[in-house]
Amino acid sequence: MTAVAACAKSGKQGQQPRLRADALRNRERIIAAARETMVEFGAEVPLDEIARRAGVGNATLYRHFADRLELIHHVTLSVMSRTADRAESALAEESDAFQALRRFVHAAVEERIGALCPLLSDGIDRDHPDLLAARERLEAAVEAVMGAARDSGQLRTDIAVGDLMVAITQLTRPLPGSSCLNFDQFVHRHLQLFLDGLQAPARSELPGVAATLDDLRRRS
Repeated sequence: MTAVAACAKSGKQGQQPRLRADALRNRERIIAAARETMVEFGAEVPLDEIARRAGVGNATLYRHFADRLELIHHVTLSVMSRTADRAESALAEESDAFQALRRFVHAAVEERIGALCPLLSDGIDRDHPDLLAARERLEAAVEAVMGAARDSGQLRTDIAVGDLMVAITQLTRPLPGSSCLNFDQFVHRHLQLFLDGLQAPARSELPGVAATLDDLRRRS
């Protein structure tokens, strides 16, 4: 896929001056607001609405992000980075390996990991170095959590990172603009049922083969 100019520009971000504290806070608010509104309404939500949710003016939004594609690029990076943080924290802080997996799965919902698939659509350079690095870190962090649960004998052996992430995405992503306003009240209940099905010993044989994130990228 052809790289867009916005993503190319973001790859040079490390050469830019460090942001002031207030500018950094504005940038983080914009990314958080974009993540929430894109989950609710889809990637084409008006940028004016994102600025309003972030509590900043339109000019402030455009000072940080030249266009929608650059903003989506950074929202994607933020979601993957924060989700990897959650996986690493769960593994480091929980003494029970399967409890660490449970904690991570519920935390991934809070980070809106289900927003990634619709965001990584036409016009986004999926092979941008920043995105590749973020994906590799996320996959390694999730595999470490799953590996610990598997090694403890609590996680069934016929699933991989791709299986887990697809399931989380499908269970937690309402249709953009959905009128199901109370969707979130069901998410953690359904995730708990799903997690019960991951525990060993397995109660059934799964069709097909376990999927990695790399498998999912090739199939897409």
